[in-house]
Amino acid sequence: QVQVVESGGGSVQAGGSLRLSCAASTYTIRNFCMAWFRQAPGKEREGVAMLYTGGGRAYYADSVKGRFTISQDNGKNSLYLQMNSLKFEDTGMYYCAAEFRYCGGGVPLGLADFGYWGQGTQVTVSS
Repeated sequence: QVQVVESGGGSVQAGGSLRLSCAASTYTIRNFCMAWFRQAPGKEREGVAMLYTGGGRAYYADSVKGRFTISQDNGKNSLYLQMNSLKFEDTGMYYCAAEFRYCGGGVPLGLADFGYWGQGTQVTVSS
């Protein structure tokens, strides 16, 4: 069983930055697909960024390309999301997800592909 816990959310003005963290309680996150999803009020949960901890090409949603950066620290079993130039439309609950499978080709996995989810951390961007 893998537990993931997000942190780092908060309120920020448009144009600002936040860094989200996700800590996984497992022996190692090597060879895991790790991802950030978000859900705005009244909208479906969507994939924001994903990476395969064993290497390969990360995936970014078009709406965040050039502004968000996903990264990992295998030694700390942690995943991060650096969010810069935040926009009002980035507001939502951000979830960390993990699954022991490959996703290093730059092609996103769907919600159903992930078996481990955190409780989410709220990001609020004021315009």
